[in-house]
Order: sequence, then C-alpha cells, then structure tokens
Amino acid sequence: MAEQIVVRFRGDGSGVGELSWGQLTLWEAMDRLGTWLPIGGTGPVPDGATVDTMVEQLRFWMNRHQTLRTRLRFDGRPEPLQVVSAEGEIVLEVVDAADHEDPAEVAARVEQRYRETDYDFVNDWPLRTAVVRHRGVLTHQVLVMCHLATDAGGGLVMFREWQERDPVTGEAATPPAAMQPLAQVRWQQSPAGRRQSRAAVRYAEEVARQMPARRFGDSDDPRQPRYRQLGFTSPATHLALRAIRARTGADPSPVMLTVFAIALARVSGTNPAVAHVLVNNRFRPELADVVAPHSEAALFMVDVADAGFDEALARTRRRTMAAYKNAYYDPHDNGGLEERIGRERGEELLIGCFYNDRRLRELQDGARSGPPPTPEQVRAARDLTALRLEVEQDEPFERLFIHVNDVPDTVDITAQADTHHIAPARLERLLREIEEVAVAAAFDGQAPTGVRSVTLTRGA
Repeated sequence: MAEQIVVRFRGDGSGVGELSWGQLTLWEAMDRLGTWLPIGGTGPVPDGATVDTMVEQLRFWMNRHQTLRTRLRFDGRPEPLQVVSAEGEIVLEVVDAADHEDPAEVAARVEQRYRETDYDFVNDWPLRTAVVRHRGVLTHQVLVMCHLATDAGGGLVMFREWQERDPVTGEAATPPAAMQPLAQVRWQQSPAGRRQSRAAVRYAEEVARQMPARRFGDSDDPRQPRYRQLGFTSPATHLALRAIRARTGADPSPVMLTVFAIALARVSGTNPAVAHVLVNNRFRPELADVVAPHSEAALFMVDVADAGFDEALARTRRRTMAAYKNAYYDPHDNGGLEERIGRERGEELLIGCFYNDRRLRELQDGARSGPPPTPEQVRAARDLTALRLEVEQDEPFERLFIHVNDVPDTVDITAQADTHHIAPARLERLLREIEEVAVAAAFDGQAPTGVRSVTLTRGA
C-alpha cells in the first residue's frame, strides 16, 4: 500500500537556457547508451523522523536547488534546453510494509520500480522519493534522481545542508551556491569559459597524439549477451591502500589510480596506461557546493614501465594535476577527438576505457582511517575477496568502465565491459591484478610494476 502526499514548493531562480558542460556530457552519454542514468539509493531514515519531517525535507530540497526544479524542452535543436521552474508540486510516497515483510526488501523494490520506470524529461521532476513505514514507524528512505540533476557529490551537499539547517526556523545555514547551471552556462559562453575549454582540448589532443593506439585488441571470447558487468570486493586492497597512504603520505585518489594504471598496463600489454578519468570538478570553488553534475572525463596517460610502485605513484601524481586542470570543457569542442587525431596519425585510435573513483567518503575521511594495517592483516583479508557476475545484457556499456564504489572498509568495484573487445577472462584478470598490485606495494615502495617499456601501438 502507498499513500501519495503532494508537496508544494517555491524557490528562487527560474529561466530557460542551454545545458551546462556537465549536463551536456551526461546527455550525450544518455543518448549513446539509451538510459536516463538514474542515480541514488536506499537508506535508513533518521531516528524519530516522521512523515511531516520527510515532507519538510523534500520541500527544503526543492525550494533550494534549481536542478531539482529543472525539466527539458525539445524544440528541434541538437540538444534540449533546460527549463527551471520557480514553483510546482511533487509527490512523496509513503509505502506501508506488511507486518511480516522486511522493510529493507520493500524499500529495495520501490527503488527498483523507480529505476525501471521510464522518465519523462519534459513533464517529470528529476527526483523520485518515498519512505517505507513498518508497524507505524518510518524505517527507510528511497531517493532516485536523473543524473542530469546532480552527481554523488551533490547528493552529499543535499543531506549536509539539511542536517545543518537552523533547528528552530528550518532555514538553511548558508545561501545556495551562486553558480547554478544557468549561471554556469553564462560563464561557459564567456571569453574566460571559451579559453578554458580550448586549453583543455589542446591538452587532450596532445595526449592523444602520444598515446598507444589500442588498448586490448580484439576479444578471443565474444559473448552473447554482448555486455557483461562484474562486481569485485576486496578488503585486502582497501587495507593495502591504507598502508600505502600511511607509508607515502599520498592522497587516496592518486594511490588508487596508480594501482589501476599498473593493472591496466599489465593486462592490456600497452604502456603508457591511458584512460578517460572522470573528474568531479568540485575542487573548483565555484562548483564545490552546487547540486548539479560537473563531472567530465579527462584524458589521462601515465608511463608505469620499468619502475617501482612509489616512482609510478609520483608519476601519476604529476600527471593527474594536468588531467584535473583540463577536465572542464565544452563537449562540443572535444567531440570526435579519437577520429580527428587518428586521421592525423594515420591509424585508428581506440581509447575505450573509463575510470570513475566514486569513493567520496574515503577521499574526504582517508586521513582519519585509524592506524595502518599490519602485513598479517592484509594477507588474511585476501581470503575475503569476492568476484561476482552481476549483469549480462545486450544494452550497451562502454568498451570498459571501472567504477570504484563508495563502500566502507573494502574496495568495491563495478566493472562493465563489451566482451567483443575485452574477453571475460581478461576483465576478471584486470580486477585480480588490481588486488595484486596493491598488496605487493603495501609495504614495499620498490615493488616492481612488472610493465616493460616496450609500447605496442598497432593492432595491440
């Protein structure tokens, strides 16, 4: 049973404009992959929360964040326009679980329904939310959004601002971030924005001119269904990364990226390692607290050959600075990069690899993770490693997409691949190599990468 509560909202800011760079990046992915890219999930409600509390939370979010009041307009242009409304109504579902039901399972079913129900970009608000009630008490909240509305960082902003509001008035502690998507578009179209985009594209072109042309070559085990998703959980990798950070003082993000780059070079047989690394751009002050998507892919390349791990880490840290700086650009300017530089080089370029580190809590709280583990703890944790087949489908993924998920006390990876380019056994080996690299380097900065300096560029 479900009760539909209509929640009225009214907020500052409205208007019509083009999509921001982050939104346009996602729109192109949605169009290419045929999905509205729902994000979000299910979690417990705060102790003592009532239906009225959850209604006020939803109203607070809708009033405050323009992207939650944004729908699209299609008028024959290549891309849609975004339409921000000042006011409207949205529904909060209250779903009653039967006495004998597990409310967590009921919440999971609601989340699945939200994700699988088609999204109307023109008429629907980009947020679907419900609370589950069991024996008169709220137990779970379900929140699923279209990715055009925000990213994971924006979700954290939403919950943080709700928690920090004035307990008496219910008002937010600070004004909303000024650089909302319509304001972002105005800056992106300015001379300063155009300079930023052109510089980022020049960087990507230079990397593309130097990179090996192919990653994995042709698969020797193409499957039907064509696309495969594996889940990989490795507490040992998590502990090893903690040991590396304690030993080197490096931040969590470049440590994990170094581990991935070495594993990628080993399994692909090509060096330097090359990937599209998703950068959330929230290190830019004007974007830090905006509930909107800002992530764009930076073309990242690092030479990991003939080196120990710590030297590879130093190289990665230098290369990531340039990549992050150039991960903010107009996707129109960067379109067709592989084809354009491939023609210039006289060979086909196949980058086809995406890497997305989603560990927001780990990246923020890594310094407070407690004392480093012992070698015995790392070795013992290897018995807990798990690999699972999660999806086989004909709906397309990218050739290879590695997501490092925000799961505490372990490294949890979702690996998506096109088996016509990457054989299932090679995908599994890539995940196993990530653990091997991390564990070997945990207490030995000279642990060799195992990558030779020979670069295979044609037909590799």
